[in-house]
Amino acid sequence: MNIKLSTFTPNRLKALLVVLAASSGLSSAYANADEVNFEGERVEWVVPFKEGGGSDTWARFFGPRFSQHLNGKPVVVVKNIPGGGSTKGANRFERRAKPDGLNVFSTSASTQIPYLLGDSRVKYNVKRWNVIMATPTGAVVYVRPELGIKSAAELTKLQGQKLKFGSQRAASMDLVGLLAFDMLDLDIHAIFGMKGRGSARLSFERGEVDIDFQTTSAYLKKVRPLVDEGKAIPLMSFGVLNKDGVIVRDPTFPDLPHVGEVYEMIHGKKPTGVEYNVWKTFFIAGFAAQKGLFLPQGTPDDVIASWRSAAQRVIDQDNFKEESELVLGEYPQLIHEDAVNTLSSALTISDTDKEWVRQYLNDNYNTRF
Repeated sequence: MNIKLSTFTPNRLKALLVVLAASSGLSSAYANADEVNFEGERVEWVVPFKEGGGSDTWARFFGPRFSQHLNGKPVVVVKNIPGGGSTKGANRFERRAKPDGLNVFSTSASTQIPYLLGDSRVKYNVKRWNVIMATPTGAVVYVRPELGIKSAAELTKLQGQKLKFGSQRAASMDLVGLLAFDMLDLDIHAIFGMKGRGSARLSFERGEVDIDFQTTSAYLKKVRPLVDEGKAIPLMSFGVLNKDGVIVRDPTFPDLPHVGEVYEMIHGKKPTGVEYNVWKTFFIAGFAAQKGLFLPQGTPDDVIASWRSAAQRVIDQDNFKEESELVLGEYPQLIHEDAVNTLSSALTISDTDKEWVRQYLNDNYNTRF
């Protein structure tokens, strides 16, 4: 494919990085809002995946905290609606959610990437929803110990060996992993149809797949115990974006090399070229604001402001930083304008990037749009 690549423009990337680096202070507009009273109400928090994955872990961490800090202390109930790599739950939210503050939705990269690619299953528009909070995150790639390697430095031993990988669908968050594996010359046999990354992890635990990745929250809760028991071997992280737009080691996993470092181990040079640039584009799109909390289109301003004020109180709690790092990893929680601006940047890609990756998915995974 000879498609010219146009990744994030310097100004867009700079704006995104400034937002990620900024503190999430409470603006006067939010501080002075007359908050809606949710006393006696029940909030339905939709997670478009099965229980046990990263998005589910994220929602169940924050749900009780929002229950405590929303005015009136409503009951917050997490409702899992898996299917279609998150599109089933997202489409349902688009159709049915009422703009009364009692219906909220958690997105992930698997919600955002199909939207960016123009997937025919997508009947929702994330940009029309009202973001309350967003969390950047990372991910860790790990393999079964039976493969006989102990670190990423030995990955070349697996070249030429078919590795089974459980996937929701190529046009989902899994795209970031599939592109990385391709760059590292791994022969991946993708087994599609998983309900989410949590289902893929369970397949790994049952010995049905050889290689997997999980976002940070799921890795810390579900995979690290497997590592401690010798049932999984961590190889690398996806890395994180620093303030200069360079991918560096994830601070939650400082001992693991990131994808770019592993590429250099294998190929003897730093990653360059179209595929790496597209990978970086979708890594940013999928992970700079990987988990998001939204109210539906049409929600009144006072309801939005009440939820955002509650988000501020949640992250201002004593010990919140320590508790969140244990469950979610060492990443900032983005609220107010920080969340709005970061989501806006992450949910915009160039037409040439979109064309390149759609062609890649068509050629390699028979994905139709």
